[in-house]
Amino acid sequence: MGESLKAAIDWLFQPTIYFLGSAALLAAVLYFRKIFSRPIWMVLFFSLGSVFLVWALGDPDFKKIMTKPDNVPIVILLASVIFLSWLALRQAVLNDERTKRGEPTLEAELGRKKVFTWPDLVYTEFICIILFTALLVIWSIEVAAPIEEPAASARTPNPSKAPWYFLGLQELLVYFDPWIAGVVLPGLMIVGLCAIPYLDTNPKGNGYYTFNERPFAVSFFWVGFILFWVSFVILGTFLRGPNWSFFGPFEYWDLHKLEPLVNVDLATYFWVDLLGTPRPDNPLVREAPGLLALLGYFLVLPPLLGKTLLRKLFAQMGFMRFNIFMHFLLWFGLIPMKMLARWIFNLKYIVGIPEWFFNV
Repeated sequence: MGESLKAAIDWLFQPTIYFLGSAALLAAVLYFRKIFSRPIWMVLFFSLGSVFLVWALGDPDFKKIMTKPDNVPIVILLASVIFLSWLALRQAVLNDERTKRGEPTLEAELGRKKVFTWPDLVYTEFICIILFTALLVIWSIEVAAPIEEPAASARTPNPSKAPWYFLGLQELLVYFDPWIAGVVLPGLMIVGLCAIPYLDTNPKGNGYYTFNERPFAVSFFWVGFILFWVSFVILGTFLRGPNWSFFGPFEYWDLHKLEPLVNVDLATYFWVDLLGTPRPDNPLVREAPGLLALLGYFLVLPPLLGKTLLRKLFAQMGFMRFNIFMHFLLWFGLIPMKMLARWIFNLKYIVGIPEWFFNV
């Protein structure tokens, strides 16, 4: 029974199932937020999670990964993220219910009970500093620092992983060329965050938690933060092993595990598999299907959505702000599309022109 359960968990953590399952679970939590925001769900989650962790630590492969000094803080971080995200969702649900009844938000009520920064806040912060300093001292004594031998270019670790906060970018390098994964996408993330106050002028939701007043903004944040940042941390830390291959939580990290990669460009699928002809020599002709797909994605889709599904958003934001917002959104949506295309169809590049160093 135990081995069958471990095999089932390893199967659930295959990349496609893991990602689509995480997306479905996140959508269910947001849609049924009134149910999942009840305290009983968080009590059940941590109770069952603790029981599972105690049972799973009996497996040597699982224990080796979870108790690695580098990974212990990440486990604590993930538990904290889950609890605080749930708490924010609960506050939003309670505020939405109070707003429907014509009552002030929880933050407005707490604002009436103001206290002085000195001594109330400073004393609380000082006590927290002392407690956490003591905790870190004990931690440093009990847990060995993850310091390895001096770096040598002739002998690199397998797998060679970036720090946990860069694992998302390292994962993107699997699906995109370095100039996209390391320059374009991070640049768009930074510029997009800077552009939020100029693109989103809705004053609702400032200073208090809510969902009904900002459903799109809150959902978009949850998808970006939970489904991508947190999900990529889990994927890169616990599921990526030697040779950057995927491993289940209970699977042995075998250095000799080699998965044959048969990744194929879209041009090959179109010319060779679909039409049964050799790929043209001219790069523009050869990559015409991919170029047309990208042009349609970035140029046709925004006005189409503005006239159909997102017409209310288009009316609120106006032509210029809506189109800028849509291009940020479409680049964001390209990430899961490219990941799923790689996992399911072994698609390497939508447009692959190595002659010009242009690969998407």
